[in-house]
Amino acid sequence: MTIERLIKHLESMHKPLAELYQTASILPWIPSDLLPQAYQELYENSKVLQLIAEELYQQNEELIKTQNLLETEREYYQELFDFAPEGYLVTNTEGVIQDANLTITKLLNIPKQFLVGKAMVNFVCMEERQHFRSELNQLHHPNKSKELLMRLQQRYGEYVDAALTVTVIRNQQGQATNLFWLVRNIGDRQQTELKLTDNYSDLIQNRPIYKHSKGETIPLNTSLMWYVCRGWVKLSTFGETGEEVLLGLAKTQMVFGSNMTSLSIYQATALSDVELVPIYVTELALNPALSHILLPKITQRLQQTESFLAISRKQLVEDRLQSLLQLLKQEVGEQVDNGTRLSVRFTHEELASACCTTRVTITRLLSKLQQQNLICFDAKKHIILKH
Repeated sequence: MTIERLIKHLESMHKPLAELYQTASILPWIPSDLLPQAYQELYENSKVLQLIAEELYQQNEELIKTQNLLETEREYYQELFDFAPEGYLVTNTEGVIQDANLTITKLLNIPKQFLVGKAMVNFVCMEERQHFRSELNQLHHPNKSKELLMRLQQRYGEYVDAALTVTVIRNQQGQATNLFWLVRNIGDRQQTELKLTDNYSDLIQNRPIYKHSKGETIPLNTSLMWYVCRGWVKLSTFGETGEEVLLGLAKTQMVFGSNMTSLSIYQATALSDVELVPIYVTELALNPALSHILLPKITQRLQQTESFLAISRKQLVEDRLQSLLQLLKQEVGEQVDNGTRLSVRFTHEELASACCTTRVTITRLLSKLQQQNLICFDAKKHIILKH
């Protein structure tokens, strides 16, 4: 029950009651059946109002519960960012610093409050600033990460040779919105030893591969995280009344695990046939190169969680569903002749969980979108978002 429907229902209640009042005001006497009729109208409408109030209260409680769960997970990932062993920066597309973790503040010997709001070029040595600006202007085109070798200037004039790996963050429309920087102190090591590869074969080399069929629950262990080699994994928790709450999706080259959340109930379910390799948490402290590979993937999970949080805060269920479909289009969409097909088949219960509403409401809204020719379904019941 949306606010608009509630208002329309109240308007429909007002009309017959107004007619009864007008009749009683005009007639010199009150017909014997008029008062019982009015009481009956009031009684029936009060029952409807009570049901509406209960439904709105229940939906509000579920919305608050989901917001709290997502906010808890967001805070946990923020701590991972802050205390990561490598230096990390988030800037806008012009290179102005928006966030920085503790490692980078120590590397530059500058407190965080003096970093945020400053242009990164200010911390590049004078001789290399023109080259840095040139590289910055070219970052909006490639989709892959890029590595720059720069000399950074610490506070009080000291210099640090650093490798800067930058990734462009894009919105759902494909527009560049932010830049994510990994900053490593490379000292006097040879530059050839520092070049990183986009090939993740080293990550899974000599590791056992675990396979799970669609629908299987994946076992979780706080001592390890799972790296997705192939397939899709649904991450969820459960509310007090037993309803499932969708928290995110882990796709190929993403990581997940119970050690990445503070929720007491956390479940991973294969949405397709999946292949996973285990990575033990203790390895991260011993292998900086592994941390370098995995932290951007953890960042992906943080960004996805924030997207789900933003969806849950929308007031109207219709807006929540539209935003969810656009997010899923970005995460699991594949181009077909008549639009974008969601490569994962989501049940109405799963969509309702992510939208903080009921399965019946999702079914009705999907039918409405289908009638408006905005979506359709293929032979396997996968949603296709039309152009």
